[in-house]
Amino acid sequence: MYIDGAWRPAAGAETIAVLDPGTEQEIGRVPAGTADDIDAAVRAARAALPGWAATAPAERGARLAALRDVLVARKGEIAATVTAELGAPPAFAQKVHAALPITVAGSYAELAATHAFEEQLGNSRVHHEPVGVVGAITPWNYPLHQIVAKVAPALAAGCTVVLKPAENTPLVARLFAAAVHEAGLPAGVFNLVTGLGTVAGQALVEHPGVDMVSFTGSTAVGRAIGAAAGAAVKRVALELGGKSANVILPGADLARAVNVGVANVMSNSGQTCNAWTRMLVHTAQYDEAVELARAAADKYADRIGPVVSAEQRARVWSYIDKGIAEGARLVTGGTEASRTPGYYVRPTVFADVTEEMTIAQEEIFGPVLVLMRYTDEADALRIANSTAYGLSGAVWAADEAAAVAFARGMETGQVDINGGRFNPLAPFGGYKQSGVGRELGPHGLSEYLQTKSLQL
Repeated sequence: MYIDGAWRPAAGAETIAVLDPGTEQEIGRVPAGTADDIDAAVRAARAALPGWAATAPAERGARLAALRDVLVARKGEIAATVTAELGAPPAFAQKVHAALPITVAGSYAELAATHAFEEQLGNSRVHHEPVGVVGAITPWNYPLHQIVAKVAPALAAGCTVVLKPAENTPLVARLFAAAVHEAGLPAGVFNLVTGLGTVAGQALVEHPGVDMVSFTGSTAVGRAIGAAAGAAVKRVALELGGKSANVILPGADLARAVNVGVANVMSNSGQTCNAWTRMLVHTAQYDEAVELARAAADKYADRIGPVVSAEQRARVWSYIDKGIAEGARLVTGGTEASRTPGYYVRPTVFADVTEEMTIAQEEIFGPVLVLMRYTDEADALRIANSTAYGLSGAVWAADEAAAVAFARGMETGQVDINGGRFNPLAPFGGYKQSGVGRELGPHGLSEYLQTKSLQL
């Protein structure tokens, strides 16, 4: 474990095997952390908190800039590690899994130095101070990005951190800890404990020395973490599931909207919480859209990587079977293995999907797209909002103003308009059961701050 600025043996002897999902072979082992490891890490973070919180924001920004520079220098190693433990194709690992966290780390290096940690409101001086010790629990689908999206703003705010990464992808988390050490951050400011969520993760959530828990993962686990944090009156940030709608309005460039939509769902083998997994098309263009989606999806058959594990593949296949059983039309894909060895899932498209079907309501987390018909804009908006989730979405229209007007009615935290570009400073997070709080940019930084007002 990386605790208090040094690598130290785990408290117990148990380990976790890390598998390459493309070969199904073991590529490494990490310690299975216990409550004792978590306690040591939290104690180190609490001891380091006063000094780090008192460090000038500009200096905190300089340390984050140094961390970014180390990540840049190790970009190739990061990408190769993510390819090995997640199965991401090498080019995608370079472009997204390695490059995106570097961008986010750089953004917080700048924000730490420029954010207004103090403001004047009438006769009151308002100070924005660090929440304290943060317990960060991150998922396997974007392993380094999710780490940086929590650790960087927490450190920029003056908090100290204990990280418990997903057990499927812990190797890149160890690389990150090594980068933190190389960047010269003070001992105890960042600590890493690998382990199972039911053991190390639970111990972190329940530890009385943790002031805030930031979790990304399933809604089911998020509910349990939210309940435990609420019982202890801890700050909590939850980035959970999604079932995002990609709404193509009449008059939009149908071919572009469908092709970009399919690419979005197939990216990262469909293991993306904000993927546009429901494509909504006007009934007059529906049949054409189905054919375009089939042709686009088939092009990804040999291009996407595996899903992360045998369990995840079984989960995705079970949803495909359920879609067929409930009457959806399988356009392409299915549950036959596309490649062996490896946990591969064929790019899959369903048509004639209705709102009550399981595949229209639940997050599949694999390369599976469902197409749904609508009759007019009111019907499209009703369908778009007819899930328990509200993380992301997209709208395509001939007129940008019309797309924006439609997007304003969507119950979701982020909407791309006509293929709008990713912005690392824009807040990311969801409505409804997609979570609580926001990540990225100044809104992400604010999650790790609490306010104090001085009446003068």
